[in-house]
Amino acid sequence: MSIDRAHDLLRNVFGYSSFRGRQEEIVAAALAGRDALVLMPTGGGKSLCYQLPAMVRPGVGLVVSPLIALMQDQVSALKQLGVRAEFLNSTLSWPEQCAILDAVAAESLDLLYLAPERLLQEDTLQRLERIQLAVIAIDESHCVSQWGHDFRQDYLGLNVLAERFPDVPRMALTATADELTRREILTRLELNGADQFVSGFDRPNIRYAVQAKTDANAQLLAFLKERKDQAGIVYAMTRKKVETLAELLVQRGFTALPYHAGLSTDTRNTHQARFQFEDGVIVVATIAFGMGIDKPDVRFVAHVDLPKSIEAYYQETGRAGRDGEPADGWMVYGLQDVVRMRQMVDRSEAGDEHKRIERMKLDALLGWCEVTACRRRALLEYFGDSLEEDCGNCDICLTPPKTWDGTEEAQKLLSCVYRTGQRFGAGHVIDVLRGKETDKVHRNRHDQLSTFGIGEDRSVAQWRSILRQVMVQGHLYADAERYGALRLTPRSRPLLRGEERIRLREDPPPKRAVTKAARAPAHEIPAEDESLWEALRELRMKLCREADVPPYVIFHDSTLREMVRLRPSSPQELLELQGVGEKKLERYGEAFLQVLVEYGARAHPSREA
Repeated sequence: MSIDRAHDLLRNVFGYSSFRGRQEEIVAAALAGRDALVLMPTGGGKSLCYQLPAMVRPGVGLVVSPLIALMQDQVSALKQLGVRAEFLNSTLSWPEQCAILDAVAAESLDLLYLAPERLLQEDTLQRLERIQLAVIAIDESHCVSQWGHDFRQDYLGLNVLAERFPDVPRMALTATADELTRREILTRLELNGADQFVSGFDRPNIRYAVQAKTDANAQLLAFLKERKDQAGIVYAMTRKKVETLAELLVQRGFTALPYHAGLSTDTRNTHQARFQFEDGVIVVATIAFGMGIDKPDVRFVAHVDLPKSIEAYYQETGRAGRDGEPADGWMVYGLQDVVRMRQMVDRSEAGDEHKRIERMKLDALLGWCEVTACRRRALLEYFGDSLEEDCGNCDICLTPPKTWDGTEEAQKLLSCVYRTGQRFGAGHVIDVLRGKETDKVHRNRHDQLSTFGIGEDRSVAQWRSILRQVMVQGHLYADAERYGALRLTPRSRPLLRGEERIRLREDPPPKRAVTKAARAPAHEIPAEDESLWEALRELRMKLCREADVPPYVIFHDSTLREMVRLRPSSPQELLELQGVGEKKLERYGEAFLQVLVEYGARAHPSREA
C-alpha cells in the first residue's frame, strides 16, 4: 500500500500539509499489515493513524469506541470532510441501523464505529467475517486494563478479534498508559509482536498547578476570576458537590452546567451539546463527563477533589488545550482527600493484588502533589518519559515552594497519635496537640497526656498540612476499618527515634501569581483585525447551526486565525491553509472568502478601484 496515497488524503481531505510526530510511521505500519500499539498524548492526532489506513487499504475500517459521544463526534467530523463514515449504536432507529448494515455488507463505507458490546455480539462478528476489513482500531485501549482508571468489562472480550480476523492489522490506541498498563493491553488484546509507538507525554501548553485545599469554593472562584468567557471543565467527586458548585458559579455570573450520572439522559445530552456548541461554557462534572469530547478550545480543567491516579489526572487534564494554545490544569487537595481516597481503596471489594496496585497508584499521585521540584518533570517520569530541564510553566517552576525540617513537629504528631491509642481521627489528634479543651478531650482524659498542648504554637491549618505530608510520606495511615483512626506504620519508628529526618513543604497562602494563570493565546488577534475575526466566528456559528455540528467541526480557531493573518482571496489560497481540505472548501469556501474579501476591501480601500 502506498504511503503517497495517505499523503494525498492528508492534504486533500483533512487539509494538513504534513504528518506530525510519528503519525507517518504508524500509518505505514498499518498499510504494511502490521499490528501496533499507539500511545500518543491527547491532541496529538491519534485518529488519523487509523483513519488514513482505513481509507487507503481495501475494505471497511472498523473502530471500537467505548462511548456514544466519542463515536458521534468523530463520525460527524468525518462526514464534514466527505469521508464515508457511520456508527452503530442504540441511538439509531431500526431502519437506520438496517441501512448502515446494508452499507457495511456492500463495503461502501470507509469507517464503521462500534461499541465493544455491539461488536462482540455473534451476529455482528459473522456479518464482519463476510466482508473485507481494512484495519481494526481499538480506541481508548487503556479501558482493557483492570488496574486502570477507566476499566470497561466489555474490552476484555476484544481478544476474539485476533482469532476471528487474523489477517487484518489491529491497532490499539490510547493517550494514557504507564508501562504496566501497556503490557496489559498487549497481553489482553493478543497483540503479540505488535510495533510499539510511544510518543512523548508532554503537553507543554498546559500549565499544571496544585494548591493545598483551604476553602475549595473560594479557591476555585479566585482561579476562575479572569476566565469568565473561557470554556472549561471542573471535576468534583460527588453529584451533590457538582450541583452545588454549578449553582455557585451561575450565581457568580458564569455559564455553568452540571453533569453527572444522576441527571436524565436528555439533560446530560443537552448540557454536553451546549458545551460543544457554545462559547464560554463551564461544565461541572463527575468523571462521567469528558471521554471522547473533542472540543479543542477547552482552556482549563480544574479539580476540586483528588482524582484516583496520575493516569486519571493526566487523562482528565488532557481535555484542555487540544488546539495547542495555553491552557491550565489546576487542582486543590487536602488532608481529607488523602483519607477519603485511601479509605475507598481499603473498603473496595477488589482482591488483594488489585488493592495493592491501587494503593501504589494513589501513593504516586499523592507524592506528585507534594513534589518540590518541577511538576511536569515528575509527571513525565511517572510515564517513563523525561524532560531535560525544568519546564518553567508549572506552579513550582513559577513559584518555588519553601521547605523546612519538620522532624520535630512530625515526632510530636506521631507521639500524640500513639499516646491517644491510635483510635482517633485527625481532628481530635490536632485538638490534643493544640491543647484544646473539648468534651471529647476531657472524656478521654487526653488533657492529662504529655502531648497535650505541645503544638499550641501552630494553627489547625499548619497541623493539617504537616499531617497530610507525614501521611503521604508513609509514616501514618487512616484505618478504614476503624472509621479513619490514625495509626502508625513501620516507617514511623526510625522517625520517632530520631534515626531519620523529614523535610516538609511550606503551604503558602494562595497568591494571585498562581491563580491568574490565564494567558493570552499564542496568536492573539490584533485590534485592527478584531472585526474580521468576529465576522468569521459569526459565520462559522451560523454554518454549524445549519449543519448541526459543533463550530470546531467546521474549522478550528487556528484555521480562522490563519484566515485573518494571511487573508486568502481565492479558493486555491484558502486550500493552502491548515485544516482546509477539498470537501470543506467546496462546502464553505465561498462563504468564508466572501467575508474575507469584504473585510479585505474595508481594510484596503484602494483595492476597490
